[in-house]
Amino acid sequence: MSDAPGAIPTVTAAEARSAIDTGDGVLVDVREQNEWDKGHAPEASLLPMSQLSERVTELSADTRLLVVCHSGQRSARVTSALVGAGYDAVSVAGGMIAWHADGGEIVSENGETPTVD
Repeated sequence: MSDAPGAIPTVTAAEARSAIDTGDGVLVDVREQNEWDKGHAPEASLLPMSQLSERVTELSADTRLLVVCHSGQRSARVTSALVGAGYDAVSVAGGMIAWHADGGEIVSENGETPTVD
């Protein structure tokens, strides 16, 4: 986990899965609906970055938020905003690409073979 002063806190995909497995965090996917439908982690909740300001109150202030997107760029921006608002949030480095490459399960909502590409 990255914890340099001023740095956006990050975890690896493996660290994120471990936190989920032990109940030490929840996975929040900030991609858009069409990306989610193609493939997402089964443990994740969808909260598109485009809806964050309207829906931020849906997030728990008492739970570590593991923020994931496609490659880590959007999740870093969302994590920065959430940390600034007082949430315990970390970005999953490499996003769903890293999640899948590291053996993380993905499922689809569109009936097709799940993908994160």
